[in-house]
Amino acid sequence: METLYRLLGRLTPRRPPPDAPERIVIIKPCCIGDVVLATATLGAVRAHYPAAHITFAVGAWSLAAVDGHPDADSFLSLGAGANPARQPVHLARILRGGRFDLALSLVRSPWMSAALLLSGIPHRVGLDSGGRGFGYTVRVPVDVAEERHEARVYLDVAAALGAPVEGRRARVPVTADAPRPAGDYVVIAPAGGQNPGMTLSAKRWPPHNFARLGDALAESLGVALVLVGGPDDGDILRAVGDALKHPATIHAGGLTFAQIAALAHGARGYIGNDTGLTHLASAVGAPTVMIMGPSSPRRYAPYADDVLTLWKPVTLHAGGVAMADDSLWDWERDGIRADEAIPQIIDFLRTERTKAR
Repeated sequence: METLYRLLGRLTPRRPPPDAPERIVIIKPCCIGDVVLATATLGAVRAHYPAAHITFAVGAWSLAAVDGHPDADSFLSLGAGANPARQPVHLARILRGGRFDLALSLVRSPWMSAALLLSGIPHRVGLDSGGRGFGYTVRVPVDVAEERHEARVYLDVAAALGAPVEGRRARVPVTADAPRPAGDYVVIAPAGGQNPGMTLSAKRWPPHNFARLGDALAESLGVALVLVGGPDDGDILRAVGDALKHPATIHAGGLTFAQIAALAHGARGYIGNDTGLTHLASAVGAPTVMIMGPSSPRRYAPYADDVLTLWKPVTLHAGGVAMADDSLWDWERDGIRADEAIPQIIDFLRTERTKAR
């Protein structure tokens, strides 16, 4: 297929990006974590084109996590599927209706490349992995075997426009209120790993580890415990809650993404797996701990300040977590143990509290 992609690329003329586009669309469908990471690119493009109207086009699943972001003038839902570009004619029709003069694709898919080619948008800047960017007028090369952070890969697209990208971080504003305990508390999110088109349950640190961690935090730091998850995470949240010696407030699907972000923002700290909610917590400025398993922090750690990533270095698939076989992952054998993680998390949260004073 790569030969075909490169042949198609020869038929698509390349041209430099415009100096002053009026209407820009930034496209990143699907997963919450990826969309949150893409806010660094959104901020870079906004700073580079302050007068432009910018639309952030994301999946319906992720829209609630970034809706109201101040760097976007409008938002476009691309539907519930993992890859709406698999219907390139339909997607092209949607994009054509926006009358955009510049599109930025943060997607490696040849279907997205085709959709943008069909859209008639005159300037199309996007990722080109193995010739898949044949439909773009500016192609940003990507080597899938090179271990680079996803947010940096997306920022390469902004850099191709001439936008300064150094120092950019994923940022999401707090836009809601949330019920919270009195005094200090920590938020623990033991579930995750589910998005449209992908389920990676191996990303979840075992519930008994989270229970040990929660008890250690309550005893060492004197914090209240709050467990959060989605409506399908009740079993995991109950498993953690039942194993705890200390009481915990449990929210199983009762909070919106915006409320979870607000809850994390007011917390002493947020601890979770490599999931979208953990990326969201870090992007609103919460001291965040991400416990990583079958995914590399060099690719997928939160792209924010005040973050601790815990990972036992192992050999992973060169193409990233999406290409890995998570059935081969065993936390007891391959992952970081509770007795290794707990002291580091306590020290991190103590340090963050000292910095905040």
